[in-house]
Order: sequence, then structure tokens, then C-alpha cells
Amino acid sequence: MYRRDELPVGTRDVVLGLWRVADPGNVGTLIRSADAFGAGVALSDGCADPFGPRALRASAGAIFRVPLVGWDAAPSSCVALVAHGGTSLESTDLDPPLTFLLGAERGGLPDDLVARSHRVTIALPGSAESLNVAAAGAIALFELSRRSRT
Repeated sequence: MYRRDELPVGTRDVVLGLWRVADPGNVGTLIRSADAFGAGVALSDGCADPFGPRALRASAGAIFRVPLVGWDAAPSSCVALVAHGGTSLESTDLDPPLTFLLGAERGGLPDDLVARSHRVTIALPGSAESLNVAAAGAIALFELSRRSRT
């Protein structure tokens, strides 16, 4: 049995900022990806409950290792992952501390949040229109990790 006051606290140099991500499976998967790459997670109002059954299952226990930080406590240097119109992820400066902003499954990120951030697109080969929010977050974290290894 766990107690919520025993969950990880604090922040990390890299945070996934989830803006109104409503699918609990996506929230749990993003928490799991954050765990794999040593990131934290910030949830906006309107996000799925990270302690709901589907989110817990998708996180595969990562919820007990990843700090959930307040939306305003995430690093202020932000990279907004957008479907179209941004610079490529590969050519973007990703020096921590930074927050990768990921938007709601259908609505994306609000314009004012994108305007205060660096707009980045993950270029997709072929005819794919955009990525699932959980896949986009994992790719962004992987790219940051790849750069730090070289």
C-alpha cells in the first residue's frame, strides 16, 4: 500500500508539460516515458487523473518514481510540440532546464502557450499527419537523451 505523501516530490531539469491530456492511457504512458529518461511531469487542469486505474496501469509503476510537479513549477524554457509549422526537433536547441509542452489529443496546445514557447515539429516520413501525444513525448525525450550521449 502506498501513501500519496510518499510519492516523489520536487522537479527535474526536464519536464513533460501535459496540457489537458484527457486519455488516462496517454497520461500513464507519458509518465512511464518520463521515468525512462529521468524527466518529471507537470499536469495542467483538465488532465486525466494520473492515479486512475488506466493511468496507473499504463505507467507500469513509474508513478511511484516520477515527480509530478505543479504546472507553474516546471522549467520556464519551453518547447511546444506542434503538429505543423514549427522548426524540426533535430535542429532545435534542447539545453535543460526545459519543459516539453504536449497538448490535448484533439485540441493541441492553446495559441498563447505556443506563443511563449519555441515551436517544434517532429518531422514524419510518408503520409502520417501527426503523432499520438504519448509517442511525441517519448520521441522528444529520446532526442534529448541521444544528444547528451554524444
